[in-house]
Amino acid sequence: MFDFGMGELLIIGLVALIVVGPKDLPVLFRRVGNFVGKARAMGREFSSAMNQAADNSGMGDITNTLKAAANPVKGAADALAEHAKAAANFDPESETGKLAAKRAEDAKKIHDATAKRQAENRAKAAVEAAEKAQAEAKAAQEALEAVQAKQANEAAKTDKDA
Repeated sequence: MFDFGMGELLIIGLVALIVVGPKDLPVLFRRVGNFVGKARAMGREFSSAMNQAADNSGMGDITNTLKAAANPVKGAADALAEHAKAAANFDPESETGKLAAKRAEDAKKIHDATAKRQAENRAKAAVEAAEKAQAEAKAAQEALEAVQAKQANEAAKTDKDA
């Protein structure tokens, strides 16, 4: 609003120094500062009151419409976002809701069948591992019995020779 340069401010300061005097100059500057602060506060208050009145009167909607008309890509993206949000809030009794419920039920059936198949495969693998361990234990037992029989034969042969 007021556009004072450094030169103008220096001239105003010199005139104030001459007119008011050096003793009262700090008091004058303090009062001028307070006045400027109050004027700025009143300007901010007035501006916020005007913005609030514009919002209450529907100027915000008009502004948004004009901005959407000026930027059609953003307007289309906003409209798409609104439609997506509306689609997310579907009625469970509608056809879309029924389809979604059926798909969820089918997905649960598939999940349960997969889990059952995995459990069966794990059980089958456990049985196979147990059978393999049993066969290995039997082979180890037979090897042990063969070693014991060989030792018994050698012991009997040494007893006979002695």
